[in-house]
Amino acid sequence: MLNGYTPASRFLPYLSWTTIDSLPDKANTVIVLPAGALEQHGPHLPCAVDSIVAAGVVGKAMALLPEDVPAYALPPITYGKSDEHLHFPGTVTLTGELLLNTIIEIGESIYRAGFRKFLIVNAHGGQPQPLEMAARELRLRHGDFVIIARSAWSVPHDESFIPAKEKQLSMHAGHGETAIIMALAPDTVDMSQAAADFPPPFPCPTLSATRPAAAWCALDFGPSGVIGDPTGATLAQGQALLQQLGEQWAQAIGEVHRMQWLTRSATSWGRGHYQGHIQTQR
Repeated sequence: MLNGYTPASRFLPYLSWTTIDSLPDKANTVIVLPAGALEQHGPHLPCAVDSIVAAGVVGKAMALLPEDVPAYALPPITYGKSDEHLHFPGTVTLTGELLLNTIIEIGESIYRAGFRKFLIVNAHGGQPQPLEMAARELRLRHGDFVIIARSAWSVPHDESFIPAKEKQLSMHAGHGETAIIMALAPDTVDMSQAAADFPPPFPCPTLSATRPAAAWCALDFGPSGVIGDPTGATLAQGQALLQQLGEQWAQAIGEVHRMQWLTRSATSWGRGHYQGHIQTQR
């Protein structure tokens, strides 16, 4: 079914337009967009990793939400800005401009429907910039619109099982991603093909002692597409990660529902006075 990991009752497209039109307190109902990508993740993982993680984490959060928190998920964006992986078959990429404009159009549609809280949960490390730019554009257009774009991994979770070198250097298809895909889509994982591949130390330690500070593409670090060490990942680790991320995102969605953010009295571009203050409803 189209709702995937999200409970059907929390999936916005399963509501009729009349039901959406009559929803109570739409201004404080949270609309959640999982943002993923289709790109190579080494020989041991599917190209859909980022889309699976985004949809899976949001779905888990939606399943854990208290009934009195009004929130609905949209279908995930499964095509992202993945041009750093375009040398590998299976990568399907949009331009940054197209992704940015897609998010703006989705946001405008949400706003037209009466919703004022829009949360983007992104699982692809190569596209936070266009998502954040789209969020800022929407905010400039609508002074009463709350738009938050964050990484799926940005909420608190336990990574004590991941080795120190992996935490410092891993960027793609490593331990954490492999573990959580074992939990979300186990049939797509082939650990017999898993192998470690770390980038070399960056030769300008003033700018970065760990991950490269220079622009890069995945092929720069070798032919496997892996940037990290997936070999120690286990199903139990992935299940724990999914539970923790789901719980934390459920908490965050509840906080976004209750929060009151600054509102701009004028609707013109960049002008107007901000009224009120940041607070949380109790």
